[in-house]
Amino acid sequence: MVFSSTVFMFIFLPLVLLAYYNPIWKGRTFRNIVLLISSLLFYAWGEPVFVIIMCISIVLNWKLCIIMDSREGKSRRNYMLILAVYNLGLLFVFKYLSFVTKNLGLLLHNDDIVLNIALPIGISFFIFETMSYMYDVYYGSCKAQKSLLNVALYISMFPQLVAGPIVRYSVVSEDITKRKETLEGFSEGVSRFIYGLGKKVIISNNIAIVADKAFELCAGNELSTGMAYVGMLAYMLQLYFDFSGYSDMAIGLGRMFGFRFDENFDYPYLSQSITEYWRRWHISLGTWFRDYVMYPVMRTEMMNRLREFSKKKWGKNASKTITTVAGTAVVWILTGIWHGADWTFILFGIYHGIFVILPIIFKNQLKTTDEKFHLSTNPVAKIFRIIRTLILVGIGDILFRSDNLAEAIRYYGVLLGQGAAQGSQYAGFYLWNFRYLFLIGIIGSFPVLRAVKNSKLNKNVVAVLEMVFQICILLISISYLVRGTYNPFVYFNF
Repeated sequence: MVFSSTVFMFIFLPLVLLAYYNPIWKGRTFRNIVLLISSLLFYAWGEPVFVIIMCISIVLNWKLCIIMDSREGKSRRNYMLILAVYNLGLLFVFKYLSFVTKNLGLLLHNDDIVLNIALPIGISFFIFETMSYMYDVYYGSCKAQKSLLNVALYISMFPQLVAGPIVRYSVVSEDITKRKETLEGFSEGVSRFIYGLGKKVIISNNIAIVADKAFELCAGNELSTGMAYVGMLAYMLQLYFDFSGYSDMAIGLGRMFGFRFDENFDYPYLSQSITEYWRRWHISLGTWFRDYVMYPVMRTEMMNRLREFSKKKWGKNASKTITTVAGTAVVWILTGIWHGADWTFILFGIYHGIFVILPIIFKNQLKTTDEKFHLSTNPVAKIFRIIRTLILVGIGDILFRSDNLAEAIRYYGVLLGQGAAQGSQYAGFYLWNFRYLFLIGIIGSFPVLRAVKNSKLNKNVVAVLEMVFQICILLISISYLVRGTYNPFVYFNF
């Protein structure tokens, strides 16, 4: 089940809200049970078998975390390792085992060892949440939750279950037991949900037509250079409005039930570097890797040895740079692997990792250049950096969208004019016929609405105009949903 569907909006969500806000049973435990049952039904709608696996995972993590929290020293660490192996093993079997056997089959020229295992929707998200809970308990950020209901609700809560944001237990643990539902919070949630719905249904689903056509032409060797650039821009807009739209809907749904989820996007297309881009894009994933992978990796014995060796060999500053680069490289390879079981995703992670690592290596040179030419305060240089980052992101997104490495290479070749179709009119056709959608998408990628709200205009007038705007978004979105077809979110695959 997806948020942007008539079943969810007109049947599932109204029934859940009626049960949750019924005038008879208002206790916290009852409302948590309503949310838990609703979440399990939500997941079972699309994954009737895999919901059992998720339930087993919930129970195992709940019980072992209680035991782990009562232990100290090596015993505590052993329980953490058992849970980590189980959670990562589950993720490996369902998401990566097919990829591994496929490559082994190609290497050994033996198709008999190839396994085709179905990928449960959103498995990366709920596995990362179970591991977040495990690590928070292990490192003492929170106490192990004695209530199975509360742990199960945290992991399976339907607003963020299948496509994020990745919510940490330490962030919502208090909300699970002590949250307060208010009319103001519910209203904010509805407003946020509507904006997310519009992003997905009005912009992403429609601009996807252009992106899909570009990659279809690429597969058939009919892609022109002009259409390749149009398709790249279209996919950048599709991906942003698809994923940020889902995050908006998830955050909005959370507010309807009294939860406050952290933001997951902060206008990433305003970024002046790839590093800044990843601080603004999928924020919950970036902070998860930083806190649960980067920091622990930097404390490992191997990293300590590298630190000491490089310190003796090249000095303290070089040692710090080398270890930071090594830790960052590990994170970005894992980031690519997290996104998908294919070489395109691995290269996607490496590609972005390179542009994150380069400023670390050349930090002193960049600082000297900035001090000499005042580039950080120069508005022209700022615009140039934003455009440069957008181009780099668009190039990387081709890897993300391509079905295989050969298709990505072919697309890159066409961007450079190699193997491009001649005399194609597709670029002009799609640019003209989707011109308003491109314009809306580009404007919507920047904080225009926030600027209007923070302007000196009369607040009451702005509030009325926003309400009318939201009603228009909702009506247009519903019209698309009623006549449209099933169109899942891009990140459902992860």
